[in-house]
Amino acid sequence: MAENRVFKMSFGRVYPLYVEKVEKKGRTKEELDEVLRWLTGYGQDQLEAVIEEGTDLRTFFGEAPQLNPNRELITGVICGVRVEEIEDPLMREIRYMDKVVDELARGKAVEKILRQPA
Repeated sequence: MAENRVFKMSFGRVYPLYVEKVEKKGRTKEELDEVLRWLTGYGQDQLEAVIEEGTDLRTFFGEAPQLNPNRELITGVICGVRVEEIEDPLMREIRYMDKVVDELARGKAVEKILRQPA
């Protein structure tokens, strides 16, 4: 079975689209970076490096310093599919990322996106 072409896509190619999406809705690049750091465990310098280096999504998630265990609390529909029902582990990680970016763009409070106790 052929590997999904999304897995080979550069994070540096996807990131500007995320920035554009959240800024169009009045959110900031800094908020986006905070959500991405929470999700993956990358520090800001590391995040900027993977963007610059053109790291593909497989490597981006495979080498993530510490995938947040609370990311599994992310539920809902993205691209017509329930995130929690996605069987492929890498695709689920990518959709977790899509979902938190979407939540940010829709105006959800960062604290709620980060699945922190009230």
